[in-house]
Amino acid sequence: MIRWLFLDLDSYFASCEQQARPDLRGKPVGVVPMMAETTVCLAASREAKKFGVKTGTLIAEARVRCPGITFIVARHDLYTLYHKIIVEAVGTCLPIDSILSIDEMICELSGSQRELPKALALAEKIKTTIRQRVGETLTCSIGLATNRYLAKVASDMNKPNGLTIMRANDLPYALYPLKLRDFPGIGPRMGRRLLDHGISSVKELCGLPMERMIEVWGGVVGERFYRWLRGEDVELAGTVHRSLGHQHVLEPEFRNIQSAWMVTKKLLVKAAVRLRKEGNYARRLSLEMHFTGDVSWSKDIKLEETQDTLILLSALRELWATLPRGTPFRTGVTLSDLIPKNHHQLSLLVNPARENLGEAMDRLNAKYGKGTVSVGGLMEQDQTGAPTRISFSRVPDLEEF
Repeated sequence: MIRWLFLDLDSYFASCEQQARPDLRGKPVGVVPMMAETTVCLAASREAKKFGVKTGTLIAEARVRCPGITFIVARHDLYTLYHKIIVEAVGTCLPIDSILSIDEMICELSGSQRELPKALALAEKIKTTIRQRVGETLTCSIGLATNRYLAKVASDMNKPNGLTIMRANDLPYALYPLKLRDFPGIGPRMGRRLLDHGISSVKELCGLPMERMIEVWGGVVGERFYRWLRGEDVELAGTVHRSLGHQHVLEPEFRNIQSAWMVTKKLLVKAAVRLRKEGNYARRLSLEMHFTGDVSWSKDIKLEETQDTLILLSALRELWATLPRGTPFRTGVTLSDLIPKNHHQLSLLVNPARENLGEAMDRLNAKYGKGTVSVGGLMEQDQTGAPTRISFSRVPDLEEF
């Protein structure tokens, strides 16, 4: 019986651009963070992928591989808007169990939906509904399987606009044509580790007994992989967010210390808003700076648990004072050692009114528009600095743009 449906939107950022701009349809497109030859493609359209352009390809290299490519500066607000519409469209066909990223979601089938003909009909209905409600360029690849993990694997097997089924009696043979790196969780480091253990093919991996799988992975993850590859529906442990933060590659005009400071402050203010929205307090702030010449630097500072923007900015100034010299290229801040609000220990040194100030500012900005009220100094900053962007694991709210 089929239990899970995994949906992966094809070439999502580039497809959004092609949907919004009909003149780009059928043409190779690269979505980039900024117009600079030294930056990389965030996404490539299916037409560009045929020439070997993909996520991470340098713009200069992409021009050589695909001379007719059109580069578009990423519009993350557009991709978030389409995401919301797509979620609503999928929801009319089937309840969504989890939204995993801007372009991935998973649905659990129940009752008669688990029968193969009905599962296939639901998958086709989702594809049709997205096309009708959102647009013809926004296709998706769907994997149907007995567990979440294999549904994800299946969704990647026949892109773009694919539909792949992986039943219990298809295993493990249906997996043999894949490469080890095709499996989520097997990255460069794990790939080397598998080779060190004499495992160079998926067939060899699937043939390992559970005890050997546990030995290779070094714990419970090995047991999960063993069961996943055999179609068992093993629950994942709940994810606990122990940190949150933002990074930003500075546009060429912002690659100086004064502009980098303003951008970094903006990143921290955004992180503080998220911290309060998620109901957490932070006990550590980290500052990371990458300089031109491939030089990296980072430092952190302990905090008395807080979600106060002004306290966080004061800590950031302390870290900034220790910043080494150089031309800044990428900046980032991280709030970590998080604790939930219901475990927050009140301090005699903190004025409760100050703690309420940040939440009051958040409510005003949510009601009257972003930037209605702001921390002093940020209003004078060019608002093009550090725009909200989409990360791999989090879809921002529209009001963040």
